Amino acid sequence: MADYVLVHGGDVSTETWNKFTKGKPIHTDNGRLGYLVWEPVASVLKAHGHRVFAPTLKSEYSCGLTGHIEQVCALIDDNNLENIILAGHSYGGIVVTGVADRIPKKISRLVYLDSSLPDPGQSLFDVLLSNGKDPASVAGLEPVAPYTEKLQFDWRNLDMLPKTYIRCMESEFTAVTAAAIKKLSCRPNGCQVTELPTGHLPQATMPDELAQILLKSSRPIIFGLI
Repeated sequence: MADYVLVHGGDVSTETWNKFTKGKPIHTDNGRLGYLVWEPVASVLKAHGHRVFAPTLKSEYSCGLTGHIEQVCALIDDNNLENIILAGHSYGGIVVTGVADRIPKKISRLVYLDSSLPDPGQSLFDVLLSNGKDPASVAGLEPVAPYTEKLQFDWRNLDMLPKTYIRCMESEFTAVTAAAIKKLSCRPNGCQVTELPTGHLPQATMPDELAQILLKSSRPIIFGLI
């Protein structure tokens, strides 16, 4: 059985979630989902016997990108996790890149879900701007520390890891995701790419299909077999 660590992006509002979800509406005290954005997927993974960890990242108003990376690394250390399938959605792709850079030997596969992928020295805002997307045009995205802090990492730590990129074909970030896939495809070991016919929040719109992709990512690669 595998250990999954699922990292959300910007904290989705319950209002947004309830517009798209196939399941029951969710209501929380603060109007935000946090880790609950992963719950429809996590429940499927757990039903297959896997362990799932989906932290709520600290508030974007009190914590920067480095703090989020440290939060996920601490969760991994506190639970003595190894051979982790580490998945990041949206901004969470930048967080998991930073985590994988710090502890690559604990990661068995890196999964990007419709997420940004920076070059060393880029922030989320930098990635958006470099792909023709004005950050101000993204609903709910503010120039706060997690999104403006630049990530420094060594590509060599990521190159050793198997990677999957899940691209949402109806997302508003198709230029950003296309650039991320191109970047990964040019690296050693490349990247497996899977597409979903949905928008940027597949946890709400296609949770079962997303869960199946993540389940496949836990299976060992057997070379020489088709």
